This record gives sequence, C-alpha cells and structure tokens, in this order.
Amino acid sequence: MLDGLFQQALLSSQRRQESISVRDLERKITIQPRPVDVYSSLAPDSKIKLIAEIKRASPSRGKLAEIPDAAAQAKLYESAGAHAISVLTEESGFLGSLEDLESASQRVEIPLLRKDFISTEYQILEARAAGADFVLLILSWLSKEQYTALANFAASLDLGVLTETHTLEEISIANSEGARLIGINTRNLVDFKTDIGLFEKMASALDETAIKVAESSVKSVEDVIRYRNAGADVVLVGEALVTGNPETLIPSFVSI
Repeated sequence: MLDGLFQQALLSSQRRQESISVRDLERKITIQPRPVDVYSSLAPDSKIKLIAEIKRASPSRGKLAEIPDAAAQAKLYESAGAHAISVLTEESGFLGSLEDLESASQRVEIPLLRKDFISTEYQILEARAAGADFVLLILSWLSKEQYTALANFAASLDLGVLTETHTLEEISIANSEGARLIGINTRNLVDFKTDIGLFEKMASALDETAIKVAESSVKSVEDVIRYRNAGADVVLVGEALVTGNPETLIPSFVSI
C-alpha cells in the first residue's frame, strides 16, 4: 500500500512538472509570504495542541466527507481553536489537491502542513509555492539519506518538517538527525490498522527536546487524554473532525 501511494504521488508530480517547471515554482515562491514558524506554533504548552486535518477519503475507509471548499473547512478549524492544519494533497487515495492547500493558505493564519507522500525536492517546492508552512516526511518509506536531503532542502526554503515514524528504528533516525517535530503514526501504513497503544509504548524514545506529535486513532476526548498522559505535545486528528462536528470537538480536544 505505502509503495503504491508514493509511486502515485511521484507520478502525479511528474505530470505536473511537464507544465509547471522548477523555475515557475521558484518564481511563485518569491511572491509568497514567509512561512509561519511551526516549531513556535506547536511548542509544548500547558494544554495539548491540535493539528486538524482536511481529509476527504482514505484508501482503507473510502470516502469520508465531501468538503467542497477546503478554505472554508480550514477557516472553520482555525476559528474552533486548531493550532495548525494538515491538508492532504494526495489525489488518488485521499481525493486531495494542491489547490486545496493554496486556497486554505489564503484564508488562515495558522501553519499549514502539506500532507502527502513526498520523495522529491520538486514536491517540496510545490508545497512552498502553494503556501505550506511545513511538510510531512515519512521515515517508513524514505531512507535516512533521502530523509536528510529532503529535510535540509525544506529548511533551505524556510519550511518546517513533521518527521513521521512508526518504529523505534525510525525514531532513532529522527533523533540522530535532530528532527524538531516528530510524529508517531499509530496507523500502520502497510495494512492501515490503528493501535493507539503504539504511542504509549514508544513515546519515551523520542528526544526530549523534540515536539512530540501523536498521529491517528483519535475518536474521542478519552483518546486525546491517553496521548497526553503518554507525553504528547500535539495530536493530529482527521477522520473524527470531518465526520463529526469540529466546532465542538476541537475545543474539547484542546482543553486537555
């Protein structure tokens, strides 16, 4: 599953590159405002912080929500108290687009994550040109060398990086590379099964200076409490928000 998602994301970006060159993206970046500092925005605080996700579908669950206007959804999240917004831009399995990211960037002031299956510098340039403030890099697929090169390239564009891990080996790589924002995805990207206990088992391995992000598996306030008690500084929530009422869920989540 993960290989297929990375391959589809790469093919999509290659198709776009046929009409939008690196130079085109670089020109667009010159007129973009400086990215919001996500490390400051998500720094540990007395209450847990929230990355709210715009997610229409998933390969495992199919269609979740229509979301005809990503910018309106982003504004709703911001108004409800989210600290950052994740915009899924992958097209084939998640029904997202870079246009969603670009439109959201014009409506909100909190940091925006381009959440996709990124493996090239071109995709990071796309993220910056579309208004992202940080990008997702997934260590379950990227080699240490690929990860380091892409993280350094993102930093050269003033973009933050959310480093996603799923195993202790991946956490070790993230720690050794000085990742400042590290997520533990409790959804296995091979079979898409979730295990909220994974964060509880592995969070202590995260570097104490890193911002600790719990990804996936949140269905209720009780789940957020479990993550917070296990050491999470930030929780990333998608499905619960797009299938429920974010105006009531977000305030309840960020009260933990």
